Amino acid sequence: MKLTIKKLMGFTMGASDGEIGKVKDFYFDDITWTIRYLVVETGNWLSNRKVLISPEALLQCDWTNEIFPVNFTKEQIKTSPDIDTDQPVSRKNEIELFAHYSWTNYWGGIWAGGMGTAGIRVPILSDSVKERVKKNKNNSDVEAEGDPHLRSAKNVQGYTLRALDDTIGDVEDFIVDDSNWTIQYLVVDTGNWFPGKKVTISSDLIKEINWETSEVIIIASVEQVKNSPEYDVLKQLSPDYESILKNYYGRFISHK
Repeated sequence: MKLTIKKLMGFTMGASDGEIGKVKDFYFDDITWTIRYLVVETGNWLSNRKVLISPEALLQCDWTNEIFPVNFTKEQIKTSPDIDTDQPVSRKNEIELFAHYSWTNYWGGIWAGGMGTAGIRVPILSDSVKERVKKNKNNSDVEAEGDPHLRSAKNVQGYTLRALDDTIGDVEDFIVDDSNWTIQYLVVDTGNWFPGKKVTISSDLIKEINWETSEVIIIASVEQVKNSPEYDVLKQLSPDYESILKNYYGRFISHK
């Protein structure tokens, strides 16, 4: 199923013994365009603390009641590493987090191996996360800075879309495939350029995100984006629309 990030914001995260809190953001890797964490704001039971949950922990979603069940308890959340989600997430933070939950580590953006709890692909590792923790426990060289490729979906919403020859719109939303938790498309509002039209941009067309200028840079021209199939935000992304979109961009863009 393909859903927008905006639609998933506010979903309830449910542990095996009760509600954890509400989904407030998604952190994604801008190299693989894979969702790395759901940011969940806990309720009063944990002083509204924000915690990071890997998609690997998700069980079958209850779409009707908008609930993401996870395979651990509230006590595990309570005793998890206290990470300041308002600051960049460091490699050390991630080592501690993955060790606490016994999640699989997928740094480097190369997905392989079998299927995880939620049916997503997880990688084969050369060494376990716990071994990394032991190895780096007293190592002052462990990255303290945030991962430069870990992005907040909420922060990127509103960024300007820059084509090869000019700006063309603003990032309004993201479309995620919940079978592998990858961002497949950006929803772009071209209102200030071409009033009333929204388009989707495949993540395959994105060259980079420029933090300094708050821009998402793509490898297509303004004219190509302008003439691309229009996106109806009120309708679910259909296979027919995706096919038309891929055929359209495939005529003049074969690679990044």
